[in-house]
This record gives sequence, C-alpha cells and structure tokens, in this order.
Amino acid sequence: MDKISIRDLEFIGYHGVFEEEKKLGQKFLISLELKTDLRMAGVADDLDKTTHYGYVAKTVEDIFFSKKYDLIESLAEDMARMILLEYSYINEVKVEIKKPWAPIGLILNNISVEIERKWNTVYLSLGSNVGDKKANIENAIRSISELSDTYVTKKSALIETEPFGYKEQDNFINSCIEIKTLLYPKELLFKLLAIEKSMGRERKMKWGPRIIDLDIIFYNKEVIEDEDLIVPHPYMEQRAFVLEPLEEINPNFVHPLLNKRVSTLRKDLEENENKN
Repeated sequence: MDKISIRDLEFIGYHGVFEEEKKLGQKFLISLELKTDLRMAGVADDLDKTTHYGYVAKTVEDIFFSKKYDLIESLAEDMARMILLEYSYINEVKVEIKKPWAPIGLILNNISVEIERKWNTVYLSLGSNVGDKKANIENAIRSISELSDTYVTKKSALIETEPFGYKEQDNFINSCIEIKTLLYPKELLFKLLAIEKSMGRERKMKWGPRIIDLDIIFYNKEVIEDEDLIVPHPYMEQRAFVLEPLEEINPNFVHPLLNKRVSTLRKDLEENENKN
C-alpha cells in the first residue's frame, strides 16, 4: 500500500505526568505514516483524489493543543483516531510521538511512543426467534451502527431458517452485516454482548430460543483463539444461516483457515446436505 509520510512536526507542549511538565512545557516531535492508495491521484494529478497532508498536520496541531495530556500514549490514540475519522482516503495510520526532553534524570536522545491503527472490516451474524424477530434484527443493526467509531457498510436480506441444534423451538430470522470499525476484537465483543443484554438476551440453554444473537464471524483476516473469543467463528462453514446471508454481501471473502471463498463453503454445505 502507498503511504504519505510527515516527519518530525515540532511543537512546544504541556503534556506529562509531572506538574512541572504541565507548567514549563517541553519539545515534542510528531511523525505520521498515512497508508492509502495514491494511484488515482498520481494518474489524474488531482489533489481531490488524495489526502492533503497540510490539513492532516493542522489536525495534529489542533489535537496537540486541545488539552494537557498526562500520557503521550493517549495523545497518540486521539491523533490516530481523528485522522482515520476525518480523512476518508486513509486506511491505516502510524503515529510516533517523541519527547527529546523527557525528565528521567539521564542523558538520552528522546523517549518515543509509536502506535498503528486502522479501519477493520468485520462480518457479523444476527439471529432472532423470540417476539418480533424482524424488528429485533433491525433494532440490533441500529444499535451496532450507533457504536463509537463504527459504520454498517453492507446488510444482507433477512432470511427464515430452521433452528440449529435444539429443534423444538420457532424458526429463526437471520441476517449478516459488514461493518467498518476502529474497535479492537475484544472491545467489539463486549459491546455486542451489551447490546444483547440491553435487548433482553438470557443465556439459559445452548442453542435455545433467543431474542437476539450477535456473533463475530470474521475480523479482517485475523485468526483469534482466546478464552472469550474465537475468530473465524467455529463451525460457521456448517451453518447455512450464516453462509447464505454472508454470501450475499461478500461471496469472495476467503476463510483464513479453510482457504475457501464463502461462496464455495456455501456450495459445499449444500452438496453435503443433498447427499444426506
């Protein structure tokens, strides 16, 4: 991916844990790497097809002087977040903040913090078989769209499916959505669980009736194996209620472990079910 680099923007600021730092001030150097696609701008020689680095520098300056931070880690987070939110051509950003005069009582060149942040593409599965099922799905999607730094970018049609596992319950309404988010996987998981709880979800039995079910199917191409979260979602390749709506919104997404497209997984499942 192409990138725009801004090196060592210099400011005198009042950030630090010690009171003297907030009173006397010190020098800070800020560098940025903005990952983007410069092909269209380069071919067309058109500023409107790229990111104006002067505007980005001004955004950094505004954040730098917006308040006194204790930690340059927090300052870096706010800068990365605002750049990604304000500049649509930027997919990823690296922010480095240096403190050449850091008060540690030793001679040094500088202390620095460097972070990388990006937009994440995530696919979620939604299901409901209690109450007004369609309204439950729509309300959940609305709540997801209201999460901080998160946008719903694609929605599948709603489909009706038979229950999986425990059969003695109503049919489900299912859907899949694609979202763009700055949230990390665990952050997103906890927010989805909070939405489920706010809608009245109770976990009484495995595969039992539920007013809403929200699952992370894919998070970028990442493989996550954690006590609280497994991604890609385990056994999703065996579940038509996931594959059918997911195929609608991105048939060519490749499962990072199975190395198969969603469309191929859906076709394989259909063929296996027909054999049985």
